[in-house]
Amino acid sequence: MSPSSLLLPSHFPILSLIFFFLLSPASAAAVISSFSVSNSPWGPTNGTDLISKNGTFSAGFQKTTSNGDSYFFRVWVTNSSDKFVVWSIFRDSPFDSKTQFSISSKGELFLTNISSNQTLWSVLTNSSSSSPQLVLTDNGELQFNTWSSFNNLNDMNNLNDTILPNQTIPKNSFMRKGQFRFVNASVLLSGSNDSYYNTAMITNLTNDGQLMLSDGTRQVASDYGKTDRLRRLTLDPNGNLQLYSLNSTSGRWRVVWQAVQELCTIRGTCGANAICVPVESNSTQCVCPPGYKNNIVTGCTLKSKYSSSSSKFLQLDFVKFGNLSQNSTSLTLNFAKCQSRCLQYSTCVAFSYKFTGQRECINLFGPLYDGYWSPATETATYIRVSESETDTSNFTGMTQMIETVCPVRLSLPTPPNETKTTARNISIIVILFSLELLAGVLSFWAFLKKYSKYRDMARTFGLEYLPAGGPRRFSYAELKAATSDFSNIVGKGGYGVVYKGQLPDGRAIAVKRLRNIGGGEAEFWAEVTIIARMHHLNLVRMWGFCADKDQRMLVYEYVSNGSLDKFIFPAHTNLNENVNREEGDASTTLLQPPRPLLDWNTRYRIALGVARAIAYLHEECLEWVLHCDIKPENILLEDDFCPKVSDFGLSKLTNKKDKVTMSKIRGTRGYMAPEWVIHREPITAKADVYSFGMVLLEIVSGRRNYEFQRELMESDEWYFPKWAFDKVYIEKKMEDIVDPRIIDGANDEAVERMVKTAIWCVQDRADSRPSMGKVAKMLEGTVEITEPPKPAIFCMPDDE
Repeated sequence: MSPSSLLLPSHFPILSLIFFFLLSPASAAAVISSFSVSNSPWGPTNGTDLISKNGTFSAGFQKTTSNGDSYFFRVWVTNSSDKFVVWSIFRDSPFDSKTQFSISSKGELFLTNISSNQTLWSVLTNSSSSSPQLVLTDNGELQFNTWSSFNNLNDMNNLNDTILPNQTIPKNSFMRKGQFRFVNASVLLSGSNDSYYNTAMITNLTNDGQLMLSDGTRQVASDYGKTDRLRRLTLDPNGNLQLYSLNSTSGRWRVVWQAVQELCTIRGTCGANAICVPVESNSTQCVCPPGYKNNIVTGCTLKSKYSSSSSKFLQLDFVKFGNLSQNSTSLTLNFAKCQSRCLQYSTCVAFSYKFTGQRECINLFGPLYDGYWSPATETATYIRVSESETDTSNFTGMTQMIETVCPVRLSLPTPPNETKTTARNISIIVILFSLELLAGVLSFWAFLKKYSKYRDMARTFGLEYLPAGGPRRFSYAELKAATSDFSNIVGKGGYGVVYKGQLPDGRAIAVKRLRNIGGGEAEFWAEVTIIARMHHLNLVRMWGFCADKDQRMLVYEYVSNGSLDKFIFPAHTNLNENVNREEGDASTTLLQPPRPLLDWNTRYRIALGVARAIAYLHEECLEWVLHCDIKPENILLEDDFCPKVSDFGLSKLTNKKDKVTMSKIRGTRGYMAPEWVIHREPITAKADVYSFGMVLLEIVSGRRNYEFQRELMESDEWYFPKWAFDKVYIEKKMEDIVDPRIIDGANDEAVERMVKTAIWCVQDRADSRPSMGKVAKMLEGTVEITEPPKPAIFCMPDDE
């Protein structure tokens, strides 16, 4: 543990005093713990700051950036690098240096401009205190007698875009940031009344990272359970409601929860006719559709006007506009009639069509607002432009990146110089023409066969629908330089080796170099398309790929702490070591330094985050995505142990109503469901549920299920789920399941919830297992967990 990690809030007063004493007199502001009559008056020129007892918050006069003689009175976070402001008198109207605070003899607080003798702001209380004073509490709350800054959330004149832990949130609360509002702590609105997010009313933000809701449920931050850090719930300028956590060492804020996962669905993000596209670093950009040009004032406008008889449509895949209820007509037509109907109206600027078999046609009448790109829309929009327009669609994906046609050159033999008879000449011409025709037919047939193969692959995986703002294509030379010639190995698996590297912009990356891909070209493009469409807090982010000649590589964000197995299992049970021994590569097994022991709260947060990620893959994506290889090695941990599910190389896409039949067993011994290994039945999402149940038992017990089987093979308790069931429901000895290294800090209720959930997940019949969405709710405690049946004994056959 580093010394910086020992700085708890109780140390802040001492550290704050040491900090101010070390500052030079010219740069240090005077510090007061309360403002009373004896300190009056208090103005911008005093150079005085009011601080809380623990040193976390400060209050005082701050200069504006636009005018040197303009000030605000604000409350800010002392140790944050940006001095983040959590409350302010006046949102948009600063005051000059002649303004000061004073307390009258009657115990009233005034903010007065002494030049004009005008009272700008005041607090009038009926308190009988003989010595009223303004204080700043350890929670960031300003108090003066009975008045509190926390109780003025709806004051439109004050800054009110942030909620702090334990701040009371009234039912009629109102937060504002630019054009965006958060009303009644439950609805996000843009402009007048455009709603884009609804939830049960948020009643409280706790110190351990929970958002408590009025219906009894809760939202949990990714660093839930940590109480040694400050959090804030802020309505950001982009319109998203986000929960931030402060790193006390660096002073930087980190997003640990956000209301809207896809930022482009926020209303009012872009102007008229513009399209919002997600980019890296949790941000967006607004682009104009083809045939339109950027207009700083209004958004995007047509380059060339068109008439009813001289117009055409350009296809924009996965693009949808949000003003359908106001400027649209919804019909049920086939594609050709949908297009012709739009052409009948001169005011119809576009039409949308859903290729879902329901023949849903929507005619759009301009101007168009709230346009965004997302695969979840299942929609293609056809924008109307002039017939003479030369622009092409910039939402056609990666079709151009796949070389599907190889040039074929034909050469004709040189005819003989002399011929003896006309018949011979005719026969030679006929033969040459026949050979040329045959060669042309064969070449065209080969072309169609190869083109159809790649076209079907592209359609299957949706490659042509990935936008220009999607994953970047790297060259082999770029990744070779970034990884120092592939010298830093951080992991191995059945599909290749993972190397650590660094991009020229300073970002750390993990490069998975695939080997023996051969006929597995489909698996490579599957992983590219699947992960590029995934946007979730607990899924690993893919930044790009390499398809350079025979080289196939995937570029991910680098997750510093590595995989979960290194933290919950002793070193001798590491699965990668077993793999290396099986492959005869024992020389590559390196001694790893000891890892910190994960406490109970951290293990619970990891299990909940993984469950939410898998539920997102199963239930919230456009296609149904099966992971097929859920195990601790594929769960990566960030610096604060926020889990990231990785490795989609074994994923399978299909419609949500279909089942999957695979030609060979995939996955890892000990984590595969019975219907896959023994019966070879079609696979559903319940196969991932079984794998997650095994991982959940391992998180609780700290033991590898495969090693457990090996230890007790001669006993009737060798099957891991059966052993856990007997301990919980027959012997009533829950403590025997918990990892003995952390049993002292275990939460009995949470342990029981995790074990019962795991036993439901590992039922031998697939239809007896819950969905991953229900599993997440079972772990959260929002649904009741009934007593599960006893799991039947199941193990991997030795010949597999």
